[in-house]
Amino acid sequence: MDQMQPKINQWIENGKDPRSARWQAAIETVLELFLPGMEKGRLTPVAPLEAADGPIFESALKHLDLSPNIYAAFLPPRVANAILPPEGVEELVRIDKEAPSYKIIILRQGKESRLLCAEISDQAHRPGVDIFQDGAFLGNFDYDSQEICIPELAKAVRAHAWEKEKWQQKDHLAYTVNWFERTAFLNVPDVNLDETRSFFHSPTLVKADKIDALFLLLYETLNRRFAADSHPLENAGDKEARSAVAETSMLDLLNIIKGLELIDFSAFTNAQTHKFQNEFARTVRKLVSTLEKTAAPAPE
Repeated sequence: MDQMQPKINQWIENGKDPRSARWQAAIETVLELFLPGMEKGRLTPVAPLEAADGPIFESALKHLDLSPNIYAAFLPPRVANAILPPEGVEELVRIDKEAPSYKIIILRQGKESRLLCAEISDQAHRPGVDIFQDGAFLGNFDYDSQEICIPELAKAVRAHAWEKEKWQQKDHLAYTVNWFERTAFLNVPDVNLDETRSFFHSPTLVKADKIDALFLLLYETLNRRFAADSHPLENAGDKEARSAVAETSMLDLLNIIKGLELIDFSAFTNAQTHKFQNEFARTVRKLVSTLEKTAAPAPE
């Protein structure tokens, strides 16, 4: 907290309420502890989840739609219970100290940085979200229950934390892959997203058609996975074996897409079916070529 003191002092000198300035600084200090292990655009648990935490995290993961350059931390009770608003600020108290707290902290950095702190526990007497900017308490949203809070929180995030400027192509790529990772993890077709920002749903964003967009999604998803964990490829040995790993991984994702009816493959024309087959083979080659550049040499 000491490193935040100059920022707190500046906020107060600029006329911000000392209570909100100190509370925002406290939340930012906690979040900074976890930022090295977080990835922008993805809801990240900051501690291992217990069985009781799973359904709450999965509900948040389904509903919370994040633009690609904001941080979002999911805090289970083992972490969230230690984060208490300052005494005497009743409007920031949402849950009793003894009850298990579940918090989501969202940070948009940049010229107009913004911080959102949501309490989503079903034991909160006032579930909702508080919004801060430059030490000022901008306002809040209160909800009657957890069931209402989590879906409505997504609307608050869209309105108050999303980047408003035009996205670059890399942003559309990251946003679409993040959506698909959530969809695959939850195995449900109705994960919240803005279809106008997803190249899978709006292929013209990347100057592609439906089939090109499909294989771009497969490539980007697997490229990310293998970049994070190259173990399957390293164990595959030669190029033929690595091709088999890549092909199997692509088929696994295609089965998810088919099972959730994200694409109606039965409606493909003959030309689309032919292109699908060509793109499948081409993407396997491209994926293996890309990954071999970073994979460890095969054992002799």
